Amino acid sequence: MPASNANAEPQITVDDGDDGRLRLRGRWTLRFAGHIAEALRGAPEGARSIDASAIDRLDSAGVLLLLRFLRRRGLDYDAIVFREDHRALVAAIEDVADDRPRKKRDYGFEAALARLGMAVQDNWNEIIALVSFMGENLAKMVRMFKEPRRFRPTATVFHMEQVGLDAVPLVVLLSFLVGAVIAFLGSNILADFGATIFVVELVSIAFLREFGVLLTAIILAGRTASAFTAQIGAMVSREEVDAIRTLGLDPIDLLVLPRVIALLIMLPLLTFIAMVSGLAGGLTVGAFSLDIPPQAYLARMQDTFQMRHMWVGLSKAPIFALLIALIGCLEGLQVQGTAQSVGERTTSSVVQTISLVIVLDAIAAIWYMQMGW
Repeated sequence: MPASNANAEPQITVDDGDDGRLRLRGRWTLRFAGHIAEALRGAPEGARSIDASAIDRLDSAGVLLLLRFLRRRGLDYDAIVFREDHRALVAAIEDVADDRPRKKRDYGFEAALARLGMAVQDNWNEIIALVSFMGENLAKMVRMFKEPRRFRPTATVFHMEQVGLDAVPLVVLLSFLVGAVIAFLGSNILADFGATIFVVELVSIAFLREFGVLLTAIILAGRTASAFTAQIGAMVSREEVDAIRTLGLDPIDLLVLPRVIALLIMLPLLTFIAMVSGLAGGLTVGAFSLDIPPQAYLARMQDTFQMRHMWVGLSKAPIFALLIALIGCLEGLQVQGTAQSVGERTTSSVVQTISLVIVLDAIAAIWYMQMGW
């Protein structure tokens, strides 16, 4: 015979013990949601535990209302005791109890200040993570020299081809065009002073010191850092990195160091190719637009060439290579396992690498200028 409606309604009674335990009875289901809310609002303060073992029926609505009641009272989920046949439902609801729609974004001054603070905190955490990741990689690179068996030559050569040889046509084309543009724009200014021949020094110094390494680093930041993040991020989302750890292998040795070493080798070589291509672009403009014969252009470049300009440019290449490889791999390892996370981390790696490359290049240019190099 079905229970009466009065007996089915949710009820809360209080024990006379020291902890004032609440005892729940009745049916805590969606049908009685209004009665549940009313009973919980009338529950006495100071109770530290709840006995729900006497509940007749329980569904997800009842569990959710109880869990929210615990949060409002500042109690842990362990403070409530359910029947054994109710625990599976409770465990499932606990996982999604906080997944409520987000509040609408507040556009007030305090909210903007809070977002600014959170952005600064996030950027600071990214810097700390990058420095820690760099230290870990340097330590394991030293370990690799002590234990050569950890070196992965096949993976390293593969990545050298991917980040180096495959990028040569793009680096050559863009460097040639930028060199031509610099020569053309410089000639328009210098022609007013009758000093068109100084275009040779302009293109040479600009590409040897700055544009060669900067263009190459920006190209690889967009091309290679994003590839590293997407490759490693896809492995994280498919739990391949967890499988690598389960097999007793180190993901740093297997995934990160081959990419770092490949970029450390190939970026200086690509920088040299970019320098030559930029000089060729200036030579082409001089020959076809500025009436400077190739022989005269090359003779002027030989007379004014200083090796220190090329060494200044090449000295920045390993730093940029290390930065691009580490950020790309770190962002890939930080993927959370979803396609959206892969896209967000890939975008973040490109933005971070390009921004830091430009900032470091500006700092290095000022430092070299102050040192007189």
